Amino acid sequence: MNAPQSPDKTKVEQVKLLIDGQWVESKTSEWRDIVNPATQEVLARVPFATVEEVDAAVAAGQRAFKTWRDTPIGARMRIMLKLQALIREHTKRIAQVLSAEQGKTLADAEGDIFRGLEVVEHAASIGTLQMGEFAENVASGVDTYTLRQPIGVCAGITPFNFPAMIPLWMFPMAIVCGNTFVLKPSEQDPLSTMLLVELALEAGVPAGVLNVVHGGKQVVDAICTHQDIKAISFVGSTEVGTHVYNLASQHGKRVQSMMGAKNHAVVLPDANRTQTVNALVGAAFGAAGQRCMATSVAVLVGKAREWLPDIKDAASKLKVNAGCEPGTDVGPVVSKRAKERVLGLIESGIQEGAKLELDGRGVKVPGYEQGNFVGPTLFSGVKTDMQVYTQDRQRGSAGMP
Repeated sequence: MNAPQSPDKTKVEQVKLLIDGQWVESKTSEWRDIVNPATQEVLARVPFATVEEVDAAVAAGQRAFKTWRDTPIGARMRIMLKLQALIREHTKRIAQVLSAEQGKTLADAEGDIFRGLEVVEHAASIGTLQMGEFAENVASGVDTYTLRQPIGVCAGITPFNFPAMIPLWMFPMAIVCGNTFVLKPSEQDPLSTMLLVELALEAGVPAGVLNVVHGGKQVVDAICTHQDIKAISFVGSTEVGTHVYNLASQHGKRVQSMMGAKNHAVVLPDANRTQTVNALVGAAFGAAGQRCMATSVAVLVGKAREWLPDIKDAASKLKVNAGCEPGTDVGPVVSKRAKERVLGLIESGIQEGAKLELDGRGVKVPGYEQGNFVGPTLFSGVKTDMQVYTQDRQRGSAGMP
């Protein structure tokens, strides 16, 4: 397999590109370590592909499209049926790799894979989904009809926090509809993604229909500006997503750009107290908060304000440990840089006058002393932007005659 199951301590694997059905060793001079966030162990090295390698991947997709678009729907669908069976068979192994490179718990990793698997199952019903429409006599002597046809080479740029789910949201639906695909996984944790790509090849995806390149901004820009790529899907940060949307749309591509978000919860006093507290804590600290659906702000209304000690107590009982350890509730964040950012946000909250109810800094996990751990952290009395604005206006007007 291209992605190591249990990395050799004496040799660091080099992740390969997939171009025209072949595993290709990149000729780049720029590589990045894939690091286990719980141990800092280097699991493998990923290349930042050259522009020429991106061109080769797109060219492979363009060549394959000529025949793949004419492949019968039933043949494409059978590949998806085989792929979903292979994913089920290898879920445990993929989850172990995912947990090691990303940090999330094994249970969360399996959930990551399962949510992607659901889309592969959906792709297996493509027969009816590809049907067009016909309307007779919409005007005098006029009938209308619609056809669903593939558009060509598509591309996907996926984030670090769901390295199984989000690639599976993209390439199965694109290729089962008759398109070809160039995938750029996150350079932070591509190993589990590559295992899924290998399973796709085993399921029967032909050479050139699915290609994989790795890298950072240079590769993203090459994808966004390539004349032969017709559509791009992106999931990730607001900053990068805005860049992808603007650059790719300026070059005539269809773009769907799903960017950074966090959930806010409003808790009314008639809510079930126990269920609500558990839901808030799970939503806030599951996956170490590294998901767009994480609840970062809760507004407690009326008597619900009295529930703050319950929330604090439930959060303080969460077990912080490596994702591979049994009973872990909160694993490490993905990188040292991510940990520094979180610690900076905690310090910022203190400086801005919020009350630190639960401090997750300084967490030490026996056996994983080098891990990127931040424990559950809870603030109360957080001022909204409008409150800060109103106070500033009041201070300003107080000194006026």
